[in-house]
Amino acid sequence: MALLVLERLHKEFSEAVIEMSSPCGNDTAFITRDRLHEVAKCLRDDPDLAFDMPIDCTAVDWLHQREPRFEVIWRLYSTVHHHRLCLKVHVSAEDPTAPSLTDIWRGMNWHERECYDMYGIRFIGHPKLKRILMYEEFAGYPLRKDYPIDKRQPLLVLREVKEVATERNLPRNALNQP
Repeated sequence: MALLVLERLHKEFSEAVIEMSSPCGNDTAFITRDRLHEVAKCLRDDPDLAFDMPIDCTAVDWLHQREPRFEVIWRLYSTVHHHRLCLKVHVSAEDPTAPSLTDIWRGMNWHERECYDMYGIRFIGHPKLKRILMYEEFAGYPLRKDYPIDKRQPLLVLREVKEVATERNLPRNALNQP
């Protein structure tokens, strides 16, 4: 069913589509980095496509196997038409950047932050691109193939923990308030 999506992408964005495939029913389109945002907007806004649910954003590190080194992958789903699509973009090690799709699908926010945190891919236009799984002082990107397995991270000074109000631990000034 989603082959119709690939045909539509090829028809409307032939110069932006580098490669299309459907291995084991997983419809995939490699898009040029500079046209990704435009393609994604069409996928969301066109009623015949209606990709309204972002599933995931991740990357693949092809160190010493392919050039460019990274592939950034966005998985999308249409709850209206029940089809899936993988959008992929090639990213080099010298310039590990890709356009952010958070302004099209807000749900990509944390996925792109996780991809940045694990692979070091910077998403241009992301509203708050900072680490989400590792602590801020963590050096390197742990899912890159050249990350040393036995690498030691710097010791940290313990930070002061701010107490968070919960039902069991209410602040004194909130006891008599609704």
